[in-house]
Amino acid sequence: MVIGALRRRDAQTQRAATLELFYDLVFVFSLTQVSHLLLERLTWAGAGEATIVLLAVWWSWNYTTWATNELNPETNPVRFLLIALMAGSLVMAIAIPDAFGDLGLLFAVSYLAIQAGRHAFLTFVVSRRGTLDRERNGRILVWFLVAGVFWIAGGFVDGGTRVWLWILALALDYVAPLLLFPLPRRTPLAGRSWHVATEHFAERFGLFVIAALGETIVLTGATTAAHPLNAATVAAFTNAFAGTAALWWLYFTSTNRLGENSLEPGATRTERARDIYTYGHVLIVAAIILTAVGDELVIAHPLEPLAGPELTAVVAGPALFLAAQLILQLRATGRISYIRLSAITVCLATGMLGGSLPALGAGALLVATLIAVAVIEEVRGVGEA
Repeated sequence: MVIGALRRRDAQTQRAATLELFYDLVFVFSLTQVSHLLLERLTWAGAGEATIVLLAVWWSWNYTTWATNELNPETNPVRFLLIALMAGSLVMAIAIPDAFGDLGLLFAVSYLAIQAGRHAFLTFVVSRRGTLDRERNGRILVWFLVAGVFWIAGGFVDGGTRVWLWILALALDYVAPLLLFPLPRRTPLAGRSWHVATEHFAERFGLFVIAALGETIVLTGATTAAHPLNAATVAAFTNAFAGTAALWWLYFTSTNRLGENSLEPGATRTERARDIYTYGHVLIVAAIILTAVGDELVIAHPLEPLAGPELTAVVAGPALFLAAQLILQLRATGRISYIRLSAITVCLATGMLGGSLPALGAGALLVATLIAVAVIEEVRGVGEA
């Protein structure tokens, strides 16, 4: 097959292919695994481990999205690539609950195989010798292999040593795009070395948010089904569902549109895509996962006051979601959303007072805050708050 056929022909109008949607199904399971990992260890150490795992899962999906932004998913080599990456992602997800135990090496090997395998394909199959594309993809591959040393080394050790080795590996993975993947004795890359298909890019990240919200719905339904359907449980279920709907509304009437508008052609287009989507959206996803965990806690104990880690988890989801939206709006427009800033304050106040309220009461205040932000934006005009 001609190498050029593996690339998209019209970068500005291509939309997500059905295979990409199929690929995303694995990540609903991955996010569920992260939620369960956090629920089973609702401590600061457990939150740290869940964060490490989530950042790895996000980074594997994110780089595939940047790749498919340029590749033609209707060609068989690209189809085989995505199916192979999907299989690797499923293995990585299976290892998540015991990633800091006996399955640490499996988690690390599957993560490295996804990242290195994808970019080996991009470097040696898709890119012609001597082109900027091969130079760019080859550099990314080298950075993944260097970080992979620490991923694999972490898989062979236990406890705190594994945690620190994986933090170092993540630091290398996450700092590389900010530095544009420098290598010794190589000319620095420029932001224009990447091509961004606006509609496809915004759609793909929006679909991942849908996957995260879907995981929240699944967790809400499963938790409710496991408890007697009395008035308190039904009220907690209703509150959780309303909260998830509010998150959807706030994202797809504001942040998703804001992000797409920020990708208008310009000298800093790639940098804006990187900051708003690659880095910014992981905060959105983390917030949704925390919200799912908080919803499960409220449904399980609707009439009991929560304290400590449980109350923190319930409050942190909505607060982080609003904070992430505020940060993304600031990056995209240079403006601060004072509505969201006020709403974050209300969330934090709920956390301070929530210990004296039943879990359902604290949860209802948080959901009411999210709905209030959505209503105010609708009244003022979406995106102007």
